[in-house]
Amino acid sequence: MDDARRSEITRVEARTIRIPLEHPTSFATRQVLSRDYGVVRLRTGDGTEGIGFCYGGNRGGELVAAAVRLLLAPLLLGKSALDTEGLWSQLYQDTLLHGRAGSVMRALSIVDIALWDRNARAAGLPLSRYLGATGQATVPAYASGGYYLAGKGPEQLAEELAGYVRAGFRAVKIKVGRLEPRAEEVRIRAAREAIGDDVLLMLDANNAWSDLPTALELMKRYEPSNPYWIEEPFSPDDIENHAALARRTPVAVATGEIEAGRWRHQELLTRRAAAILQTDAAVCGGISEWRRIAAAAAGFGVTLAPHWFHDLHVHLVAATPNARWVEYFPDDQVLNFRRLADRQLELRDGALVVPQTPGLGFRFDEAALERYAVDAWS
Repeated sequence: MDDARRSEITRVEARTIRIPLEHPTSFATRQVLSRDYGVVRLRTGDGTEGIGFCYGGNRGGELVAAAVRLLLAPLLLGKSALDTEGLWSQLYQDTLLHGRAGSVMRALSIVDIALWDRNARAAGLPLSRYLGATGQATVPAYASGGYYLAGKGPEQLAEELAGYVRAGFRAVKIKVGRLEPRAEEVRIRAAREAIGDDVLLMLDANNAWSDLPTALELMKRYEPSNPYWIEEPFSPDDIENHAALARRTPVAVATGEIEAGRWRHQELLTRRAAAILQTDAAVCGGISEWRRIAAAAAGFGVTLAPHWFHDLHVHLVAATPNARWVEYFPDDQVLNFRRLADRQLELRDGALVVPQTPGLGFRFDEAALERYAVDAWS
């Protein structure tokens, strides 16, 4: 079989997976009862298969799989999987009327991830090495938790975080913004006391605030606990207030987890609206677009700490000099996508071991897919 036939895309399939949360879990402004994931698998003439995946929200995740089937798959069949840049440009251009963000951009993202995964597997290389890894055996991770649960007060929060520190994490993150200011102040102080002064404490507001005066008043209350960053303080579209807050607080502003495309990220960078970008490769346009964004951020001296999906982002952080942390979820209660992977990452003293098997280093657990599937592969 010649090289052209080996890399020819012969099949693109997508489906929707819905996994209920065992416990209703709250953020600043909403509660989540289940999570939808869009998953894709792509095969080439040599039989090599690549996989992609994204979060599709807590309802309506079928939109992602539909976009793959209706808009993207017909454009990919018969093309070479090696043409990642050309394919990305064609897919983006041909979906302009429906895409540029949201479910269609997430669909483009997971197809692009599947292409990179396929190509790395075909080369017999871990994805990080295929991307030009910096040589790290491990990459730093922060423990992401501190969610609002029924009956969970400051003492329970403190116990949770102390457990992460005992496991070796040097950075932890909690949710803020749901309770009245005094109660939040107590929670954050309890978190700081539980982890000590030498562990970084990140705060995630999940778009809780709508105006600068409110944000400034709350940050005054939070600053004595020495937070490392304040994440998504405003709506992702409110770049002006992100920039204004960044000028007025000593705490680093972090955002970008649901931002799509290099152009919106460029606005965040040029307006100095974020010191840390949390760009998610399963949201922004895939690995191809994530790399472009990371390169642009490097020119501004901005660090990346990608959002979600540690199984994916461990490779990107390992291959990107200005990427610092992977967001790590210690259990499958919130990031329940973990139930769909047939292999879990190894944790070593609060850092993630970079996988050394080809591609992403894991495959879908087919039994788990069937258990939680909303629709069939098609």
